[in-house]
Amino acid sequence: MIEIKNLVKRYPSGQEALKDVSLSVRDNEVLALIGPSGAGKSTLIRCINRLIEPTSGEIVVNGKNICSLNGRDLRFARRKIGMIFQEYALVDRLTVMENVLSGQLGYTGFWASALRRFPPATIQTAFDLLDRVGLGEYVDSRADQLSGGQRQRVGIARALIQKPDLLLVDEPTASLDPKTSRQVMRLILGLVKEQNISCIINIHDVILARQFCERIVGLQAGKIVFDGTSDKIDVSVLNMIYGEEDWNITKKNKETEAADTGDDADIFSLGGNE
Repeated sequence: MIEIKNLVKRYPSGQEALKDVSLSVRDNEVLALIGPSGAGKSTLIRCINRLIEPTSGEIVVNGKNICSLNGRDLRFARRKIGMIFQEYALVDRLTVMENVLSGQLGYTGFWASALRRFPPATIQTAFDLLDRVGLGEYVDSRADQLSGGQRQRVGIARALIQKPDLLLVDEPTASLDPKTSRQVMRLILGLVKEQNISCIINIHDVILARQFCERIVGLQAGKIVFDGTSDKIDVSVLNMIYGEEDWNITKKNKETEAADTGDDADIFSLGGNE
C-alpha cells in the first residue's frame, strides 16, 4: 500500500504545483494519472521518489515516510521504487545490457557498477528481461542505435531489474507512434501483473489510459478532481479535468487511428453527452 497524505509542492516563485494531494494505491494496483499540461502529474510522480522535493505532506511506501528519509535510508528506499522516464534517460554510448544493469546501481554501488562487476545471477536476470521485452538480439547494441520504442523497452527492463515494489511511469508513450504506444503499454501492464507490482502511470493519452488502466485519477491545477474506474470517464468528467472541448472530434480521430493500427474502436466510447 502506498499512502500519499496532504502532499504540497510549492516553488520559490510561489507557484503551487501540488495542492494538498491525498491518494492511496493498493498492492498490485495500476493507476493512471491524467490531466492537462501543468496539472501536476509529473511533479507528483517525481515527488514520490524524491526526484523533486515535496514542500510538505507524507508519502508512505512500504511503511516508511519517504519524505522524512535522507542519505543511506533514502537510497535503500529508492531501490524498491522503479522509474520509467519519458525521455528514456539512457546513456547513449553504453550498450543495451550496460544500460539495463545500471538499474542495479542501488544494490551494487558505484564502483562495482562502473567496473561492470555484477553477480552472475543479476546478469542472467538482465538477459531474461531483455528477452521478455523483445530485445534479446540487441544486448551489445549501443543505446543510440535504437528506435524510440526500443529505447523505451530498455528503460522498462532497467526499471524492473531493481525488483521494485512500486513502478513509476512518466509519459511512456509521449514520443511514440500509435501502434508502438499500445505495444509498450501492453508490455508494461503485462510485466507489472506478472511481477505483482503496484504501478502509477502519468499519461497524456486518455484513450490509452481507459484501455489499459482500471483506475484513473484526474488532476487539474495541482488538485485531484476525479478518482474512479475507467468506465466512469465520460464527456462531463473530461470537461471537468481538461475544460470544455468537442470530445466527439477526438473520438473520431482516435477511431481513424485505431483503424490504421488494427485496434478495437469500441474502447473509444466515452458515454455521457455524446
